[in-house]
Amino acid sequence: MADRKPTGLSWESWVERTIREAQERGAFDNLPGAGKPIPGRGEAYDELWWVKQKLARENVSFTPPGLALRKEVEDALDRLAEEPSEAAVRAMVARLNDKIVDANRKAMSGPAPNLMPLEQERVVSRWRERRR
Repeated sequence: MADRKPTGLSWESWVERTIREAQERGAFDNLPGAGKPIPGRGEAYDELWWVKQKLARENVSFTPPGLALRKEVEDALDRLAEEPSEAAVRAMVARLNDKIVDANRKAMSGPAPNLMPLEQERVVSRWRERRR
């Protein structure tokens, strides 16, 4: 913690001296982010920048559960060809269907997912087509 400002010194003189002494001691050497651009520089100001950074650091989503489930299903179907086997596709569909049935059974905050369980055979045939 810094010392108190001595009487008789202006604030500016005292602050400048304190900064200079800290620089001489090396207090500003090897700080995180040294030599890197300042994040967000040149972007439009966002009042909630700190909230968004905190949520990202904590890996927390602010997407309503219904929309998050829709996105999860959509992403899984987009990555369908990456599944290594038919058994893996069937397991993925079963897992998604469990989540869809559970979401449809419960009341959720935000918009409803409005999803029907996936037809396993249709998804498997789509997987086969994409694998060709």
